[in-house]
Amino acid sequence: MSVSSEAYPSTNVTWVKSPGRSAENDNKPVSELVAGVLADVKARGDAAVRDYSVKFDKAEVGALEISMAEREAAVAALDSQTRKDTEFAIANVRRFAEAQLATILPLELESLPGVHMGHRVIPISRVGCYVPGGRFPLLSAPIMTIVPAKVAGVAEVIACLPPNAHQAMVAGCHLSGATRVFRIGGAQAIAAMAYGTESVPAVMKIMGPGNAFVNEAKRQVFGPVGIDQLAGPSEIYILADETGDAEMIATDLLAQAEHDLRTRVGLITTDRALAEAVVAEVARQLEGLSTASVAAPAWRDYGEVAVCADEAAMIAYSDFIAAEHLQVHTRDPHGMAAKLTNYGSLFIGELASVVYSDKCSGTNHTLPTMAAGRYTGGLWVGAYVKIATHQWLTEEGVKAVAPPAARQAASEGLEGHRRAAQLRLDRMQVR
Repeated sequence: MSVSSEAYPSTNVTWVKSPGRSAENDNKPVSELVAGVLADVKARGDAAVRDYSVKFDKAEVGALEISMAEREAAVAALDSQTRKDTEFAIANVRRFAEAQLATILPLELESLPGVHMGHRVIPISRVGCYVPGGRFPLLSAPIMTIVPAKVAGVAEVIACLPPNAHQAMVAGCHLSGATRVFRIGGAQAIAAMAYGTESVPAVMKIMGPGNAFVNEAKRQVFGPVGIDQLAGPSEIYILADETGDAEMIATDLLAQAEHDLRTRVGLITTDRALAEAVVAEVARQLEGLSTASVAAPAWRDYGEVAVCADEAAMIAYSDFIAAEHLQVHTRDPHGMAAKLTNYGSLFIGELASVVYSDKCSGTNHTLPTMAAGRYTGGLWVGAYVKIATHQWLTEEGVKAVAPPAARQAASEGLEGHRRAAQLRLDRMQVR
């Protein structure tokens, strides 16, 4: 599925700048390589993991698991302000996850006289959290996957991060509450958590973002093991009318563009003058941006500035794109927000920057990309629990449901079903 401008079926949108490449097409060549990695780790376990650590991460790994002493040393090595900021973010993410969990309640219902049913909220017993390494230590990454798991009541939280990840990332895993932490990155980490190895226990569900190889590995292992979602390159789109501030918009677009060469960034506006001003402002800011070596190609290849005929066209195009991060910079941002339905996370008004959520404000930054916001939201505490139904019946309940169940089974030609439905009713009538 493409979410590019070429696929949009409307003449109410024109482009001041169109993307030069397709993020979807750029993700295709990794499938066969990942399949080989998964099969090898499944067959050879730790030995394969070590081989791929050398091949892909250029790291000779001894013990795959990071010991508790090493974890504590990583925490001790944090400078005091970094630790305070990390704990601030953990507290905010925990507070929001706890509030979310409070909305997920057990249920008991007598739907008919004698027919009792309900559901329980059951934490998944063991989850795996992939913590990406990347060019910079993304200190918020372990917080976003591990803290909600702990709030949900997951008994074992297994974290994997590349062997060359910054020690502050190890500290983040520890402070966030990981049960065990392993020096394994890439597709081999997903394989280890999905299938289990001599060192790594198999998990029931895998969470967390990663590069194209991690994403493809999650796609291929899905089934016997659950996944949170398939996350492509990061995205930010901003909706703005003529009240938009070109400098602020350009600043926020470039803040996201510096994540990755394939980050998708875009402005959707009803004001052509603003569109042109933002293009010029992005060019100006790139001249003095220390991360321009990443942000500039991302803007060149995947940047988009669309001009819409009116507000309705702007809303329709935004819902078509279904951006991972969607900021609203309009005269009435709350009114506009109420009209939007497809996005990963919404940032209402100029003061709500994606950066705050990325780092520490409390909402989760693991979000749907590549138009998945059309059908799902982002990672949340509910992803770590199962809603499992149950029922029990009295004789009065059997009398209510057995006859229609038996008749339906007979009409379907399922004699075994009919007998099972009828047996209990017959025995009650004999007494």
